[in-house]
Amino acid sequence: MPYIKIECGKLTDEQKTLLIKRLTEVSAEITNIPQEFFVTTITELPDKNFGIGGKTIDVIKEEYKTAKEG
Repeated sequence: MPYIKIECGKLTDEQKTLLIKRLTEVSAEITNIPQEFFVTTITELPDKNFGIGGKTIDVIKEEYKTAKEG
């Protein structure tokens, strides 16, 4: 049974529903395995628990927001 696991920041219920639906559809299409066999889980983690280039995601988001406004 194929298992899809996503770890990400906070999502709305609508985003989770769409993500599960689309990931399952595309994965089934590519693998030729029926959608009914796929299991998908989403683990939401705070932005402070992710880092890129030595900075947490919350810091990166704030810097991006500031740069976009300025």
